[in-house]
Amino acid sequence: MAPILMESSPFASHFADLKPLLEITGPAWLQSARERGFHEFEAVGVPTTRDEEFKYLPLRPLTEWKLAPAHGATLDRQQVAKLTLGEIDAITLTFINGQFAPEVSTDDLLPDGVFVLPFEDAFLAMPETFEKWLGKVATTSQKLGTTNDDRFIALNTAFLQDGAFVYVPKNTKIVRPIHLQFVSDASVSPIAIHPRVLVVLEDHAEAVILESHVGQTGQYFTNPVTEVVLGAGAQLEHVRYQDETDSAVHIGNFAVHQSENSVLNSIVAQFGSAIARLDATVWVGGSNAETWLNGASVGRGHQRIDNHTRIDHALPHCQSFEVYKTILDDHAHGVFNGKIFVYQDAQKTDAKQTNQGLLLSPTAELDTKPQLEIFADDVKCTHGATVGQLREDALFYLRARGIPKKEAEALLVYAFAAEVFEKISEPSIQAAIEARLFQKLA
Repeated sequence: MAPILMESSPFASHFADLKPLLEITGPAWLQSARERGFHEFEAVGVPTTRDEEFKYLPLRPLTEWKLAPAHGATLDRQQVAKLTLGEIDAITLTFINGQFAPEVSTDDLLPDGVFVLPFEDAFLAMPETFEKWLGKVATTSQKLGTTNDDRFIALNTAFLQDGAFVYVPKNTKIVRPIHLQFVSDASVSPIAIHPRVLVVLEDHAEAVILESHVGQTGQYFTNPVTEVVLGAGAQLEHVRYQDETDSAVHIGNFAVHQSENSVLNSIVAQFGSAIARLDATVWVGGSNAETWLNGASVGRGHQRIDNHTRIDHALPHCQSFEVYKTILDDHAHGVFNGKIFVYQDAQKTDAKQTNQGLLLSPTAELDTKPQLEIFADDVKCTHGATVGQLREDALFYLRARGIPKKEAEALLVYAFAAEVFEKISEPSIQAAIEARLFQKLA
């Protein structure tokens, strides 16, 4: 199958060394999707602060670095455990620089019909499911999708090669959590990595998935895309942990399609990367569905952390609850942009959105923009945003009981973020993320 070759263009000048020089395998429909993604991104290129959706997020490294294709790296289990959240008892797929690493993955005996596979094996196991859903959830095809800027989804699709596939059939519950861990190591030169995840839960299936993105060394650009399909009555708890190196650029997309009576519980922890962004987009395409979006970000130094969320309520009798919190110190800069759309057919919708920022330094900054667009007349929708500092009375209360100032501040900051991480049902995952939070605040 012929590779995609870049011609002279603004896109090519920014990503001059990202030519896929080797044959890219896969079916014809996938090759067509790659070519379409390539041309979509080529038409717009790297966004600037003049693009509304990236107004507060300068991406100069992507135009200044001479990015090379991701190359192989070798890490053992101990190294991976130190970088990620430790030895969590989970069904684990590990990818290093975008390539499946079986030596640091687990080989579990799964229930009949359940698949947790790298793409190469998944293409053979379930080709029809792949063709039906890959690239169909992370898309701008929604009715009111004019506010989405999905150029990085297109870029990921253009260079789509390896990734993680999770499939749970009808009426099946996976008891152990599934851990999809993506490790980056750019010890030689700046590289670009484009991880992809496809999760399909059929009717009344249940699973807990931890998706972690971490870095070992160096400057790199990682551009992951996760697509999730929830059948009728399906339940998914998805925990996303990001702790890239302090020289990395991380632009992530998380897209979900929900059917009737399904439940999504999404928890996001953003701790790392020099520039980090996550777009979480949920299409609520069935009645009586529940959507929970929870996120906590911690930024220090000169970090920039950006969270964009979008929930589209298309049908009636659905609920969505959203809580995003941002903790910023030093010169860190945070962004939150939360959109909720309630369409004309989505009567009896109950949607609540809360965004709170905690500034630990006078030079830290948070830009918050809640958006609510309602086209139905029988709904309950609220949104609120607050930005402030630690309460002096609470700090005094702790210090009056003999707790030193530093420890008292850390306890208050931890309590501020705890509301988000308490939503994690798996104790080992919750404990690991909370421990990392304490390290970040130390």
